[in-house]
Amino acid sequence: MTENDEIKVALIDTHCHLDMPQFDDDRQEVIRRAEKAGFAALITVGSDLQGTLKALKLSQQYDFIYASVGIHPHDAKDFSEQIYEDLKEMAKNNKVVAIGETGLDYHYDHSPRDVQREVFRRQLALARETNLPVIVHSREANEDTMAILSESGISSGVLHCFSGDTQMAEEAMSMGFSISIAGPVTFKKSLRLREIVSIIPDDYLLIETDAPYLSPEPYRGKRNEPCYMTHTAKHISELRGISLDDIARITTLNAKRLFGIGFISEEAAIAYQIRDILYLNITNRCTNACSFCVKFRSDFVKGHRLRLGHEPTEDDIIRAIGDPSRYSEVVFCGYGEPLQRIDTVKHVAKWIKEHNGRVRVNTNGHANLIHKRDVLPELKGLIDSVSVSLDAQDEATYNTLCKPVYKDAFREVIRFIREAKEHIPDVQATVVDLEGVDLDKCRELTEGLGVKLRIRKLDAVG
Repeated sequence: MTENDEIKVALIDTHCHLDMPQFDDDRQEVIRRAEKAGFAALITVGSDLQGTLKALKLSQQYDFIYASVGIHPHDAKDFSEQIYEDLKEMAKNNKVVAIGETGLDYHYDHSPRDVQREVFRRQLALARETNLPVIVHSREANEDTMAILSESGISSGVLHCFSGDTQMAEEAMSMGFSISIAGPVTFKKSLRLREIVSIIPDDYLLIETDAPYLSPEPYRGKRNEPCYMTHTAKHISELRGISLDDIARITTLNAKRLFGIGFISEEAAIAYQIRDILYLNITNRCTNACSFCVKFRSDFVKGHRLRLGHEPTEDDIIRAIGDPSRYSEVVFCGYGEPLQRIDTVKHVAKWIKEHNGRVRVNTNGHANLIHKRDVLPELKGLIDSVSVSLDAQDEATYNTLCKPVYKDAFREVIRFIREAKEHIPDVQATVVDLEGVDLDKCRELTEGLGVKLRIRKLDAVG
């Protein structure tokens, strides 16, 4: 079995150059290897007019190959009004999913910098006119790249083969741009890139090869090709502390959404796996409206659609679980407060325990208020672990951040944490590291309650 065979979710190479002469001897074999490896799509990216025409032709020959049309900054000196009109015409093709690659390259300066900037602006205008995302190349030109993107008003695109710093990544993401990572992240000396990769929010992450260039370890120095991208994906998954399947699912969804390719299911997941943990999504309802909650920004967590169209029955949930012993734990979590459905949690948890599973509940701690009784004794023997969202050091901060339905919610959360220890073996509290949250005071509070505190990063969900 190869590494590719172990991936359950198909990858998308969002940036390769299959038109280039390095593939002339075995182009069909390279494409066939990617297809056999289960890639959902390849985007072959134009860098000059002839390459763009070849990319478009390849996209017509293979269902899973798409094209981007554009002029690389190296070739900006050859740009003309006729080329602009040619690109505009090609962009009408339904297999063309982006404009680019375009941008700035101040490392080689194969074209004068003022010419690069002007051609970059022209292609951004084309992206805006055609309503296509833009693929941006930037090398040693961070300041000018970001200034031109900002003035363009474009908010849909990707900084490919990212080599900038954290500030550039954050600025790009604030403008709506994705960050695409290539083979250099596998190199031992790529410390800054590794750090950036570990902090990019899920929704902004893409992967590419830039083939035939930038082969990942263990192929460094050899010609790159799409099927090698598995090694890049695996390395990124390790840096982010998740599984290869998680990275494939996240980045494939992001690519589909950005480039408008492939099918995205409208069905919400009831049971969804992240790493070796199975999460159960049983309700959208919640008695908090936390300002930092992901559900107010996206329907997806780690590539799983979670916004339910209806609440699943207990039988639906049990069928979705399958064999609970396959997972390190089964967690009631999802987009709402699971203890809204206390009876469902109890019945399903009992079934999980009977089938050799371990059960955790992630809760906001409002269950007693919701049900107007002390529910904790009812969970004894059914729940192995509970994680309670403390989210603040005091009532005023909690009310500001979490906007609870109940007036006395914060005091109830504290009481819930304190009393949970009497009925559940493992109890922890969590807070999100946000402005206004005093982490030291939160630690003092949880130490006084005799429970562990876990600090979560903003946007680090799942």
